[in-house]
Amino acid sequence: MKKYILGIFAIAVISACTSQQDKAMKSADKAFILKAANENFAKKKWKNALALYDRLPNLVAGTDDAPNVVFNSAYANYYDKNYKLAGHQFKNFAVSFPQDNRKEEASYMSALCYYNGSMDYNLDQSSTELAINELQDFLTNYPNSDRSKNINTLIDELSYKLEFKAYENAKQYYKMADYKSTNTAFENVLEDFPSTKLRPKIYDYMMKSRYLLAQNSVYDLKDERIESALAFTRQVEKELPNTEYSKTALDLREKLEKEKKDFVVVKKQTEERIAVLTARQKKINDKLAADSKTEQQIKDQVANEKKAMQIQRDSAALQTPPPAATFRIQR
Repeated sequence: MKKYILGIFAIAVISACTSQQDKAMKSADKAFILKAANENFAKKKWKNALALYDRLPNLVAGTDDAPNVVFNSAYANYYDKNYKLAGHQFKNFAVSFPQDNRKEEASYMSALCYYNGSMDYNLDQSSTELAINELQDFLTNYPNSDRSKNINTLIDELSYKLEFKAYENAKQYYKMADYKSTNTAFENVLEDFPSTKLRPKIYDYMMKSRYLLAQNSVYDLKDERIESALAFTRQVEKELPNTEYSKTALDLREKLEKEKKDFVVVKKQTEERIAVLTARQKKINDKLAADSKTEQQIKDQVANEKKAMQIQRDSAALQTPPPAATFRIQR
Protein backbone atom coordinates (compact mmCIF):
# COMPACT_ATOMS: atom_id res chain seq x y z
CA MET A 1 0.00 0.00 0.00
CA LYS A 2 2.83 2.33 0.93
CA LYS A 3 4.56 1.68 -2.41
CA TYR A 4 1.30 2.31 -4.20
CA ILE A 5 0.86 5.68 -2.51
CA LEU A 6 4.48 6.67 -3.29
CA GLY A 7 3.97 5.70 -6.92
CA ILE A 8 0.86 7.84 -7.17
CA PHE A 9 2.72 10.73 -5.55
CA ALA A 10 5.61 10.42 -8.00
CA ILE A 11 3.23 10.38 -10.93
CA ALA A 12 1.48 13.43 -9.56
CA VAL A 13 4.78 15.29 -9.16
CA ILE A 14 5.87 14.41 -12.70
CA SER A 15 2.50 15.43 -14.06
CA ALA A 16 2.69 18.74 -12.21
CA CYS A 17 6.20 19.41 -13.53
CA THR A 18 5.15 18.50 -17.04
CA SER A 19 2.08 20.67 -16.71
CA GLN A 20 4.17 23.62 -15.52
CA GLN A 21 6.68 23.12 -18.39
CA ASP A 22 3.87 23.03 -20.91
CA LYS A 23 2.24 26.12 -19.44
CA ALA A 24 5.56 27.99 -19.50
CA MET A 25 6.21 26.96 -23.10
CA LYS A 26 2.79 28.32 -24.12
CA SER A 27 2.87 31.39 -21.90
CA ALA A 28 3.78 34.93 -22.93
CA ASP A 29 4.41 35.98 -19.32
CA LYS A 30 8.11 36.80 -19.04
CA ALA A 31 8.19 36.40 -15.25
CA PHE A 32 6.44 33.01 -15.35
CA ILE A 33 8.71 31.66 -18.09
CA LEU A 34 11.83 32.93 -16.31
CA LYS A 35 10.73 31.43 -12.98
CA ALA A 36 10.08 28.03 -14.59
CA ALA A 37 13.39 28.15 -16.48
CA ASN A 38 15.36 28.98 -13.32
CA GLU A 39 13.61 26.19 -11.41
CA ASN A 40 14.54 23.69 -14.10
CA PHE A 41 18.11 25.01 -14.02
CA ALA A 42 18.27 24.56 -10.22
CA LYS A 43 16.97 21.00 -10.58
CA LYS A 44 19.59 20.34 -13.32
CA LYS A 45 16.91 19.67 -15.90
CA TRP A 46 19.07 21.18 -18.60
CA LYS A 47 16.94 20.45 -21.64
CA ASN A 48 13.77 21.81 -20.04
CA ALA A 49 15.65 24.89 -18.86
CA LEU A 50 17.12 25.47 -22.31
CA ALA A 51 13.74 25.13 -24.00
CA LEU A 52 12.46 27.98 -21.83
CA TYR A 53 15.61 30.11 -21.92
CA ASP A 54 15.41 30.01 -25.72
CA ARG A 55 12.07 31.85 -25.48
CA LEU A 56 13.39 34.65 -23.27
CA PRO A 57 16.07 36.70 -25.16
CA ASN A 58 13.55 38.99 -26.88
CA LEU A 59 11.42 39.24 -23.74
CA VAL A 60 14.29 40.25 -21.42
CA ALA A 61 16.33 42.33 -23.90
CA GLY A 62 17.48 45.55 -22.24
CA THR A 63 16.37 44.44 -18.76
CA ASP A 64 18.38 43.36 -15.71
CA ASP A 65 17.33 39.76 -16.40
CA ALA A 66 19.16 39.61 -19.74
CA PRO A 67 22.64 38.80 -18.33
CA ASN A 68 21.28 35.97 -16.14
CA VAL A 69 19.39 34.42 -19.04
CA VAL A 70 22.48 34.38 -21.27
CA PHE A 71 24.74 33.17 -18.42
CA ASN A 72 22.42 30.38 -17.23
CA SER A 73 21.66 29.32 -20.79
CA ALA A 74 25.40 29.00 -21.46
CA TYR A 75 25.88 26.86 -18.35
CA ALA A 76 22.88 24.70 -19.21
CA ASN A 77 24.36 24.01 -22.65
CA TYR A 78 27.73 23.30 -21.04
CA TYR A 79 26.27 20.74 -18.64
CA ASP A 80 24.22 19.27 -21.47
CA LYS A 81 27.54 18.88 -23.35
CA ASN A 82 26.63 21.30 -26.12
CA TYR A 83 30.16 22.70 -25.87
CA LYS A 84 30.28 24.61 -29.13
CA LEU A 85 27.05 26.48 -28.44
CA ALA A 86 27.95 27.02 -24.78
CA GLY A 87 31.36 28.43 -25.76
CA HIS A 88 29.71 30.88 -28.14
CA GLN A 89 27.22 31.97 -25.45
CA PHE A 90 29.89 32.48 -22.77
CA LYS A 91 31.96 34.48 -25.22
CA ASN A 92 28.93 36.53 -26.19
CA PHE A 93 28.23 37.21 -22.49
CA ALA A 94 31.76 38.51 -21.90
CA VAL A 95 31.48 40.83 -24.90
CA SER A 96 27.89 41.97 -24.31
CA PHE A 97 28.21 42.61 -20.55
CA PRO A 98 31.78 43.86 -20.00
CA GLN A 99 30.91 45.44 -16.63
CA ASP A 100 29.41 42.27 -15.18
CA ASN A 101 31.55 40.77 -12.40
CA ARG A 102 31.13 37.36 -14.06
CA LYS A 103 33.00 38.42 -17.21
CA GLU A 104 36.21 36.63 -16.23
CA GLU A 105 34.30 33.46 -15.36
CA ALA A 106 32.47 33.62 -18.68
CA SER A 107 35.77 34.08 -20.58
CA TYR A 108 37.27 31.11 -18.77
CA MET A 109 34.20 28.95 -19.37
CA SER A 110 34.25 29.91 -23.04
CA ALA A 111 37.82 28.67 -23.34
CA LEU A 112 36.94 25.55 -21.35
CA CYS A 113 34.03 24.82 -23.67
CA TYR A 114 36.33 24.95 -26.69
CA TYR A 115 38.75 22.67 -24.82
CA ASN A 116 35.98 20.13 -24.11
CA GLY A 117 34.82 20.39 -27.72
CA SER A 118 38.21 19.36 -29.08
CA MET A 119 37.84 16.26 -31.29
CA ASP A 120 39.79 13.00 -30.91
CA TYR A 121 43.28 13.11 -32.46
CA ASN A 122 42.28 10.94 -35.43
CA LEU A 123 39.55 13.40 -36.45
CA ASP A 124 39.69 16.95 -37.81
CA GLN A 125 41.74 19.10 -35.41
CA SER A 126 40.43 22.57 -36.31
CA SER A 127 38.47 22.52 -33.02
CA THR A 128 41.69 21.75 -31.13
CA GLU A 129 43.54 24.64 -32.75
CA LEU A 130 40.63 26.96 -31.94
CA ALA A 131 40.62 25.76 -28.32
CA ILE A 132 44.35 26.48 -27.98
CA ASN A 133 43.81 30.02 -29.29
CA GLU A 134 40.93 30.61 -26.85
CA LEU A 135 42.94 29.35 -23.88
CA GLN A 136 45.93 31.48 -24.84
CA ASP A 137 43.65 34.52 -25.15
CA PHE A 138 42.36 33.96 -21.60
CA LEU A 139 45.93 33.58 -20.34
CA THR A 140 46.85 36.86 -22.04
CA ASN A 141 43.81 38.74 -20.71
CA TYR A 142 43.91 37.32 -17.16
CA PRO A 143 47.55 36.37 -16.43
CA ASN A 144 47.14 36.73 -12.66
CA SER A 145 43.82 34.91 -12.37
CA ASP A 146 43.58 31.79 -10.22
CA ARG A 147 41.85 30.19 -13.18
CA SER A 148 45.02 30.69 -15.25
CA LYS A 149 46.94 28.16 -13.16
CA ASN A 150 45.75 25.16 -15.15
CA ILE A 151 45.57 26.88 -18.55
CA ASN A 152 49.10 25.90 -19.59
CA THR A 153 48.34 22.30 -18.64
CA LEU A 154 45.27 22.34 -20.87
CA ILE A 155 47.22 23.94 -23.72
CA ASP A 156 49.96 21.32 -23.39
CA GLU A 157 47.34 18.57 -23.51
CA LEU A 158 45.79 19.96 -26.67
CA SER A 159 49.17 20.58 -28.28
CA TYR A 160 50.13 16.98 -27.61
CA LYS A 161 46.98 15.90 -29.44
CA LEU A 162 48.15 17.83 -32.52
CA GLU A 163 51.64 16.35 -32.16
CA PHE A 164 50.28 12.83 -31.85
CA LYS A 165 48.08 13.23 -34.93
CA ALA A 166 51.08 14.43 -36.97
CA TYR A 167 53.15 11.57 -35.53
CA GLU A 168 50.52 8.97 -36.43
CA ASN A 169 50.20 10.38 -39.95
CA ALA A 170 53.97 10.09 -40.43
CA LYS A 171 53.88 6.48 -39.17
CA GLN A 172 51.51 5.58 -41.98
CA TYR A 173 54.26 6.26 -44.55
CA TYR A 174 56.53 3.84 -42.67
CA LYS A 175 53.82 1.16 -42.68
CA MET A 176 53.45 1.66 -46.45
CA ALA A 177 57.26 1.22 -46.84
CA ASP A 178 57.53 4.75 -48.29
CA TYR A 179 60.72 5.46 -46.36
CA LYS A 180 61.65 8.69 -48.14
CA SER A 181 58.27 10.23 -47.28
CA THR A 182 58.58 8.83 -43.75
CA ASN A 183 61.71 10.90 -43.13
CA THR A 184 60.20 14.02 -44.62
CA ALA A 185 56.99 13.67 -42.56
CA PHE A 186 58.85 13.11 -39.28
CA GLU A 187 61.21 16.00 -40.00
CA ASN A 188 58.12 18.20 -40.38
CA VAL A 189 56.80 16.98 -37.00
CA LEU A 190 60.08 17.94 -35.32
CA GLU A 191 60.07 21.32 -37.03
CA ASP A 192 56.45 22.05 -36.06
CA PHE A 193 56.81 20.72 -32.49
CA PRO A 194 60.46 21.21 -31.45
CA SER A 195 59.68 20.43 -27.80
CA THR A 196 57.70 17.27 -28.52
CA LYS A 197 57.94 14.41 -26.03
CA LEU A 198 57.71 12.00 -28.95
CA ARG A 199 61.22 12.85 -30.19
CA PRO A 200 62.79 9.48 -29.11
CA LYS A 201 60.12 7.49 -30.96
CA ILE A 202 60.39 9.80 -33.96
CA TYR A 203 64.16 9.30 -34.04
CA ASP A 204 63.62 5.55 -33.92
CA TYR A 205 61.36 5.59 -36.98
CA MET A 206 63.64 7.97 -38.86
CA MET A 207 66.67 5.84 -38.08
CA LYS A 208 64.99 2.62 -39.24
CA SER A 209 63.53 4.24 -42.36
CA ARG A 210 66.93 5.63 -43.35
CA TYR A 211 68.48 2.22 -42.83
CA LEU A 212 65.83 0.50 -44.97
CA LEU A 213 66.05 3.23 -47.61
CA ALA A 214 69.81 2.70 -47.83
CA GLN A 215 69.46 -1.07 -47.87
CA ASN A 216 66.95 -1.02 -50.74
CA SER A 217 68.47 1.93 -52.57
CA VAL A 218 69.16 2.18 -56.27
CA TYR A 219 72.83 1.84 -57.24
CA ASP A 220 73.50 5.54 -57.94
CA LEU A 221 72.15 6.68 -54.53
CA LYS A 222 73.48 3.80 -52.42
CA ASP A 223 76.62 5.52 -51.13
CA GLU A 224 74.81 8.74 -50.22
CA ARG A 225 72.00 6.96 -48.39
CA ILE A 226 74.33 4.68 -46.44
CA GLU A 227 76.30 7.70 -45.24
CA SER A 228 73.08 9.52 -44.29
CA ALA A 229 71.85 6.53 -42.29
CA LEU A 230 75.23 6.14 -40.56
CA ALA A 231 75.28 9.83 -39.60
CA PHE A 232 71.80 9.55 -38.11
CA THR A 233 72.72 6.53 -35.99
CA ARG A 234 75.56 8.57 -34.52
CA GLN A 235 73.15 11.46 -33.82
CA VAL A 236 70.78 9.11 -31.98
CA GLU A 237 73.59 7.70 -29.87
CA LYS A 238 74.70 11.21 -28.98
CA GLU A 239 71.25 12.60 -28.11
CA LEU A 240 69.77 9.46 -26.55
CA PRO A 241 72.68 7.70 -24.79
CA ASN A 242 72.11 4.55 -22.74
CA THR A 243 68.62 3.99 -24.11
CA GLU A 244 66.97 1.27 -26.18
CA TYR A 245 67.23 3.66 -29.12
CA SER A 246 71.01 4.00 -28.81
CA LYS A 247 71.25 0.19 -28.73
CA THR A 248 69.22 0.02 -31.92
CA ALA A 249 71.49 2.70 -33.41
CA LEU A 250 74.58 0.62 -32.65
CA ASP A 251 73.01 -2.50 -34.16
CA LEU A 252 71.98 -0.68 -37.33
CA ARG A 253 75.35 1.02 -37.66
CA GLU A 254 77.12 -2.36 -37.61
CA LYS A 255 74.79 -3.59 -40.36
CA LEU A 256 75.33 -0.40 -42.35
CA GLU A 257 79.11 -0.68 -42.07
CA LYS A 258 78.89 -4.22 -43.43
CA GLU A 259 76.55 -3.01 -46.16
CA LYS A 260 79.05 -0.28 -46.99
CA LYS A 261 81.95 -2.77 -47.28
CA ASP A 262 79.87 -5.16 -49.38
CA PHE A 263 78.86 -2.31 -51.64
CA VAL A 264 82.52 -1.32 -52.14
CA VAL A 265 83.12 -4.83 -53.51
CA VAL A 266 80.00 -4.71 -55.65
CA LYS A 267 80.93 -1.24 -56.86
CA LYS A 268 84.44 -2.41 -57.82
CA GLN A 269 83.09 -5.46 -59.64
CA THR A 270 80.51 -3.31 -61.38
CA GLU A 271 83.14 -0.78 -62.48
CA GLU A 272 85.38 -3.60 -63.77
CA ARG A 273 82.48 -5.12 -65.63
CA ILE A 274 81.58 -1.72 -67.08
CA ALA A 275 85.23 -1.26 -68.16
CA VAL A 276 85.22 -4.65 -69.92
CA LEU A 277 81.94 -3.94 -71.62
CA THR A 278 83.14 -0.46 -72.60
CA ALA A 279 86.32 -1.89 -74.11
CA ARG A 280 84.36 -4.57 -75.94
CA GLN A 281 81.95 -2.01 -77.27
CA LYS A 282 84.84 0.20 -78.36
CA LYS A 283 86.36 -2.72 -80.24
CA ILE A 284 83.07 -3.43 -81.93
CA ASN A 285 82.64 0.23 -82.78
CA ASP A 286 86.20 0.42 -84.15
CA LYS A 287 85.58 -2.66 -86.31
CA LEU A 288 82.33 -1.26 -87.54
CA ALA A 289 84.08 2.01 -88.29
CA ALA A 290 86.88 0.17 -90.09
CA ASP A 291 84.41 -1.93 -92.07
CA SER A 292 82.48 1.17 -92.89
CA LYS A 293 85.70 2.86 -93.99
CA THR A 294 86.67 -0.09 -96.20
CA GLU A 295 83.21 -0.19 -97.73
CA GLN A 296 83.45 3.51 -98.45
CA GLN A 297 86.88 3.09 -99.97
CA ILE A 298 85.51 0.38 -102.30
CA LYS A 299 82.62 2.61 -103.26
CA ASP A 300 85.03 5.47 -103.88
CA GLN A 301 87.30 3.22 -105.96
CA VAL A 302 84.38 2.02 -108.12
CA ALA A 303 83.22 5.59 -108.51
CA ASN A 304 86.72 6.71 -109.44
CA GLU A 305 87.05 3.90 -112.01
CA LYS A 306 83.70 4.79 -113.54
CA LYS A 307 84.77 8.39 -113.66
CA ALA A 308 88.09 7.44 -115.31
CA MET A 309 86.33 5.32 -117.92
CA GLN A 310 83.96 8.15 -118.66
CA ILE A 311 86.90 10.51 -119.05
CA GLN A 312 88.56 8.04 -121.48
CA ARG A 313 85.37 7.77 -123.49
CA ASP A 314 85.04 11.52 -123.62
CA SER A 315 88.72 11.90 -124.62
CA ALA A 316 88.42 9.31 -127.38
CA ALA A 317 85.42 11.06 -128.79
CA LEU A 318 87.34 14.31 -128.98
CA GLN A 319 90.40 12.76 -130.67
CA THR A 320 88.49 10.76 -133.33
CA PRO A 321 88.48 12.79 -136.66
CA PRO A 322 85.21 13.37 -138.38
CA PRO A 323 84.44 10.95 -141.24
CA ALA A 324 85.83 11.87 -144.76
CA ALA A 325 83.66 13.94 -147.13
CA THR A 326 81.49 11.87 -149.49
CA PHE A 327 81.30 13.00 -153.12
CA ARG A 328 78.38 12.21 -155.28
CA ILE A 329 79.09 10.49 -158.64
CA GLN A 330 77.72 12.42 -161.45
CA ARG A 331 75.53 10.53 -163.82
